[in-house]
Amino acid sequence: MAAFWQQRGRRQENGGLGSVIDGLGSVFDVLLANARLVLGVSGAAVLAIATLAVKRLIDRATSPRDEGDPKAEQKSLEDSWQDLALIKTTPKPPKKQKREDLSEPLLSPARPVVPDPRSSSVPLGAPQVKSSPLRCLTLQEKLLSHSSQLAVPEFQVSLVPQLARNICSQLQNFLRSKFPELPFGRLFLSGALLDGLEVLAADHVHLMLPVVLDAGLWSLISGEDTVVRNPQYWMIKRIDLGYFPRGCSPWDRFIVGRYLSSSVLNETLHKLLVASINWPAIGGLLGCAIHPVVASRELKLEVKHDQVDLNITLFPVVEMDDKVLLAVPPEGLVENLWLESFYRAEVSRVKELDAADSGARQLCLRILNSVCKSQPRLHKLGGSPLTHIILHLSDTASDWAEESLADRFQQVLEELVASLEKGVLPSYFNPKINLFSGLLEEEIDEMGFVLYRAISEPEVLL
Repeated sequence: MAAFWQQRGRRQENGGLGSVIDGLGSVFDVLLANARLVLGVSGAAVLAIATLAVKRLIDRATSPRDEGDPKAEQKSLEDSWQDLALIKTTPKPPKKQKREDLSEPLLSPARPVVPDPRSSSVPLGAPQVKSSPLRCLTLQEKLLSHSSQLAVPEFQVSLVPQLARNICSQLQNFLRSKFPELPFGRLFLSGALLDGLEVLAADHVHLMLPVVLDAGLWSLISGEDTVVRNPQYWMIKRIDLGYFPRGCSPWDRFIVGRYLSSSVLNETLHKLLVASINWPAIGGLLGCAIHPVVASRELKLEVKHDQVDLNITLFPVVEMDDKVLLAVPPEGLVENLWLESFYRAEVSRVKELDAADSGARQLCLRILNSVCKSQPRLHKLGGSPLTHIILHLSDTASDWAEESLADRFQQVLEELVASLEKGVLPSYFNPKINLFSGLLEEEIDEMGFVLYRAISEPEVLL
């Protein structure tokens, strides 16, 4: 009892701190006594540990230190931090589960841990494990993948020919009623979509209008023998005017200087398409909108359907002496020239070669045409020049299997660059014809530059 009063006297000397501590001790005792009832077993344990740690801190703060022990203060602080650590490391009681939590998964997805490069535990000299690199596609795989993306929707493949045939039939009936004296042949469709070649888009069709001539009144003159000196063009001359004067042929009305003028015939048909035919009525009958292109030199119709937009180009065509001549005169003062077309022969020859060796010429041609269509500077290279390059290569390269597609594609690029350097691409069917003769020097330089850069890395074209 004397020790107790002595201890209490010391606390009173410290400014009445002992009375405050006694009050806190009484409060702690009450809390500990009722903790089991209020907080439960685990909660009471946590509160008891925390209370004990706080009491120890207060006791150390108020207890006298030995004057001769310099380490006493440091030891007291260390003990206080240990007691605080005891509170922090005490596990928290589990949260009481709610009804709505029962539907949640027991294990929540772990959050990805972002490693700190500064805290890497790998020693500097230790070998690092390299991740496996991504697999690089070969040119062969890229070409096949590119070709698979060029498929035309099936509904367009079936819809476009049917729509074009309906327009063709309407135009045929109008021509017969408007010009019953002119022996036009039966209109027919042409183009890759109709000729069995794989196409890039079902958005254009050629409408061929045969011009039937009497072989006894007309003859062909090669463009080499004219002022243009171009074997790709022909002139159709009216003959035997002494025995068969003008008017004996229904086509004499289109003669200019004794030659059947392709320009005059086109102008007549252009006026017919623009001003004479009731296209709104025909379009309403066929479920589409038809508009003739007024500003174009060509005979063009724009067709807008709910499912497709279609361009139809009309070509008057003359077939004489195994020649197929189109009314496509070159730009300039000469208006009596007819362009020789090799399209029918090109399609027939490519199909024949592919059928003989199960080749991929048509596939290669399709990819090349898509490349030229996607590259603005290569637009004029598509179509006939590409076909003739492939036909030339078929005479020297015998392996056109699909497995050799990459090699043939690379070879076509090299042949195109060599031809552009010379500015000459001979026609496969007539070596006298230069298929690059209609290109400007600047256009040839641009195309050659693009293809020359692509020889070392053909993938840039895809």
